[in-house]
Amino acid sequence: MSAAGAMQLSVGRDRTVSVTIRRSARAQRLILRLDQTGTVTLVLPLGVRDAEAQSFLKAHAGWLESRLEKVPERLAFAADAAIPYRGVEHRIRHRPTGNPAQRRGVVWLEQPQEGLAEGPELHIAGPAEHLPRRLTDWLKAEARRDLATRSRHYAAQLGRQVGRVTVRDTRSRWGSCSSKGDLSFCWRLILAPDFVIDYVVAHEAAHLVEMNHSIRFWRLVDQLGVDRQRAQRWLKANGPRLHRYG
Repeated sequence: MSAAGAMQLSVGRDRTVSVTIRRSARAQRLILRLDQTGTVTLVLPLGVRDAEAQSFLKAHAGWLESRLEKVPERLAFAADAAIPYRGVEHRIRHRPTGNPAQRRGVVWLEQPQEGLAEGPELHIAGPAEHLPRRLTDWLKAEARRDLATRSRHYAAQLGRQVGRVTVRDTRSRWGSCSSKGDLSFCWRLILAPDFVIDYVVAHEAAHLVEMNHSIRFWRLVDQLGVDRQRAQRWLKANGPRLHRYG
């Protein structure tokens, strides 16, 4: 087993999962992790032999099987599927012949006509095989623009300036703030309601002043006027589902 690799593990009667293997000089014990997308990782201290790692995995196969059953099913970006853009369900529509109003680009929003029951839609032009990538790129661009605007807004209220604002597909946290004042967010926040986005951005902006989670830090967050408790409850209940899209 190399410093980074993978191995297969049977869980249950008919299921086999791939386990990513990582060796770490800082690890003091074997650690088995499962993230919101169903990705399984085994972290090994240096010096642990392959046989010991395999035995550890087999011993925890039952635990892993029970946890995997709770992981939400992946939902691909495909025609006629629905995604919660900004917390509102939007139906995905494929438009192979393009957009009648060419100024809108390859992805555009269509609001329902008055009196019709259908909700808002996201239209994607071009070949069907390009739909997932084009929609993902569009959502990331929307997230980057929106999160940068909100970051500058909340930082200004605190008398601070923001460095770079980037988006990534992070699994363990929704946002982070570096010592240089750079903010990074999970692009999937664009799928959440506005009050949730506001809370996460305000949280990271407050770290421009307090790089901790002290009482003073939480006072700064509340000072920014976001609905902290409601957003925290929403993320706890619904956050993992955002990772199943795409």
